[in-house]
This record gives sequence, C-alpha cells and structure tokens, in this order.
Amino acid sequence: MTQESVTLSRRERERLMRREAILEAAREIFAERGYEQATLDEIAQRAEFGKGTLYNYFPGGKEELLMATLERLYDELEALAESIFREPVTTPEQLFDVFRRFIEAHLRFFETHQDIFLLLMKEAHRLMLTQKREEARLLIRQRERIIARLLPVLKEAMARGLLRQLDAHMVAHTLLGNIYGLFFAMHMQKHCSLEEIPASALSVSEAAEFLTTVLFKGMLITGKEVS
Repeated sequence: MTQESVTLSRRERERLMRREAILEAAREIFAERGYEQATLDEIAQRAEFGKGTLYNYFPGGKEELLMATLERLYDELEALAESIFREPVTTPEQLFDVFRRFIEAHLRFFETHQDIFLLLMKEAHRLMLTQKREEARLLIRQRERIIARLLPVLKEAMARGLLRQLDAHMVAHTLLGNIYGLFFAMHMQKHCSLEEIPASALSVSEAAEFLTTVLFKGMLITGKEVS
C-alpha cells in the first residue's frame, strides 16, 4: 500500500466522520426544535463546524439534511427487516412468530430512538398537510423500502393459503401504520400524565404480541353471527 493511498484513506475516514457528526447534530436539533424551527446555524454550532462546511457536505441545506436523517433511520429499519425475514414461512405458527418478531424489533428500535420516531411523525404530518409533494415523495420512497421487504413474505403467505388474498401492498402499509400508531400511543401513555389517557402496563414484548394477535388472528370470535 502506497503512502498516497494511506493518506487518501485517512482523508476519506475523516470526511465520513465529519458527515456523521453533522448528521448527528441535525438529528438532535430537528428532534428538539422541529424541522421548520431548526436553523443551519444551530446545526453547525452543535456539530462544531462552520456553516460553510455543512454546505460542502449537504449542498441542499436543511432539506437535504432532513432527508439524509430519515434515510439513515430507514437504513436501520430495513436492516432489521432483512435480519428477520430470512427463512421461508410455511406454517401459520411461523407466520405469526416472524411478524411478532418484526413488530417487536420495530417497537424496541423506536423505544431506543424516541427522538427520531417523533421527528418522523412530525415531518410525515407536516409534509402531507402542507402538500410539499417533492419532499413527501422522498419520504414515501423511504417508507417503500420497508414495504418492499414485507411484500414477498406476505405474497408467499397468501400463495400458501396462510393469509387471505388481499392487496399485499395495502396489508404492508396497514401493518406499518399500526406499529407507528401503537408506539405513539405507548409514548403518550408513558410521557403524558393525562387522566384521559390510562396508563398501560404493556411491555414491548406484550405490545408486540397484542398487535400481532389483533392483525393476524383478529378480534372477532369465529362461529359468532355478526349482525
């Protein structure tokens, strides 16, 4: 290995470290203040770099930093899904278990990264309500990465007769939406001392079991007539 390649490798490592430091600072500021209230000056100060350095790494400024932050989130969520959906699912018991583990992994991830979860929720609502279509498309494309991991499993389960023949894409979105909704409810119960919101004693494992049961076994007692 030449001295030049060693030098370039070191420079590249330093560049990656700076980029990581900027992204970490952006994540913290976005989570604390929200995207619209956050400023590049605050992010630069938190990262201990000049504002010009931020533009060197993220020419698109604040918007690019937000999308890079959310992309990093979905990198980790996609890796979680990939680690769980490795083996073929051939029985109802296996299907229930693999999705229970998928749901629990998501809930535990969000529990560990509550700030980034709340940022995701805030920005998803902001982008949809303000109809910022290009930004919304970027966020949707990130979400579709997880959907893409779910689709083969769902379609295979339907082909084997383990699940009803439904729109697999909509089933995947329903699954993710319920995971986000359940964690948000758990977060509210834990951190908002409101009499209107009863405290829940569910652990993450129990919550995963609960949601998997509702989604894959249902609440309707079979054999009972529905009026």
